[in-house]
Amino acid sequence: MQYFAHETAVIDEGCEIGEGTKIWHFSHIMPGAKLGAKCNIGQNVVISPDVVLGNNVKVQNNVSIYTGVSCGDDVFLGPSCVFTNVINPRSAVNRKSEYLTTHVGVGASIGANATIVCGHDIGAFAFIGAGAVVTKTIPAYALVVGNPARQIGWMSEFGQRLQFDDQGMATCPESGEAYLFESGEVTKIK
Repeated sequence: MQYFAHETAVIDEGCEIGEGTKIWHFSHIMPGAKLGAKCNIGQNVVISPDVVLGNNVKVQNNVSIYTGVSCGDDVFLGPSCVFTNVINPRSAVNRKSEYLTTHVGVGASIGANATIVCGHDIGAFAFIGAGAVVTKTIPAYALVVGNPARQIGWMSEFGQRLQFDDQGMATCPESGEAYLFESGEVTKIK
């Protein structure tokens, strides 16, 4: 077996699980789900049909990832965060044909108990604070908090807050990498 699954995990036929991935207690991976290599799926996680996770995605305990969600490589999903996939759910109305998609960009982090309302993408290396309720698309490197989530700054790829000078330049205090803020967007200088 190329991956590890705890004996209490339920792995349905028809899903793909990458080499070195670990799936822990009481988690359920449904048909059509695709998990990349070296992912870590915590306890009591549900990964619904057709969800796609990149490589090295860390999913903490009690996370629900519903159909329509995809995550790039190196995404962190904090404990008990939730993704929705229908904007106006009703028990008596079947809206499976109305699922909206959400993509979480490479290296993004979503904090504990955050809720991501469907149809809104999370940019690469964005940082969603604990308990935030995301109701709009979040740009790359953005730091957002609150309900509804509002942007309060920018983050480096190492998860450090960036402070831009008058020329729109910032340096990550941990990595020393440089970033440029221009026309409302942040890019890392190579």
